[in-house]
Amino acid sequence: MKPVDPTRRQFLAAAGGAVSILTLAPGVLLLAPAHGRAPDQPVTGKVRWGLLIDTTKCAAGCADCVAACNRENGLSGGTRPTDPQWIRKVELKDRRPGRQASLPMMCQHCAQPPCVDVCPTGASFKRADGIVLVDKHICIGCRYCMMACPYKARSLVHEPVTGQSPDVPRGKGTVESCTFCVQRVDRGETPACVEACAAARHGAMVFGDLNDPASEIARRLAAYPSTRVRADLALDPGVRYQGI
Repeated sequence: MKPVDPTRRQFLAAAGGAVSILTLAPGVLLLAPAHGRAPDQPVTGKVRWGLLIDTTKCAAGCADCVAACNRENGLSGGTRPTDPQWIRKVELKDRRPGRQASLPMMCQHCAQPPCVDVCPTGASFKRADGIVLVDKHICIGCRYCMMACPYKARSLVHEPVTGQSPDVPRGKGTVESCTFCVQRVDRGETPACVEACAAARHGAMVFGDLNDPASEIARRLAAYPSTRVRADLALDPGVRYQGI
């Protein structure tokens, strides 16, 4: 294997501030403009995308967000240990009062992502707007990032991928996880899970700019208490939960 240039990681971090790097096929990269802006307008740290989930509105038997994620990103929806799952439903129960909560768990898009820290090739990287991604072109499938993630949010693609969307490149032997549907965000749209939740009138998910005090997500976080899962790790996740 060709040695990885030690500056590659810095390059990807810098590139995350200018463009989205997507691999269509080995050796073929697509550079996409960021969030519906003109090509000469880069992704910047002025925006930090985040997701707020109200678990009091998330029913235990509902999997609308999971199904929408699978459709958008070309996932099989299988439940075998080898089937990639970008969102999974987690059931919580407080034994003493008997209170239960159901919540979607996905990549938390941390401000200090451990997956990025341990990646030996720089394939795991964080864009300037806070979205954590994997460059399939240089991922070697070592799975260090999977072991480092405290949320168990990453999967290895074990089998050949067919019929995939050109907007969501995937490949056998690479690691993947929730991308906040970056292909949609860069077009000025919301992630598929959020759209599906709203269409079903559940209203459990709000996506937006955490840095904008006027955004709906920022207003809700200011008005009501929220929880960062494993806040003790000081990773500053971009996904917040209410009602747990």
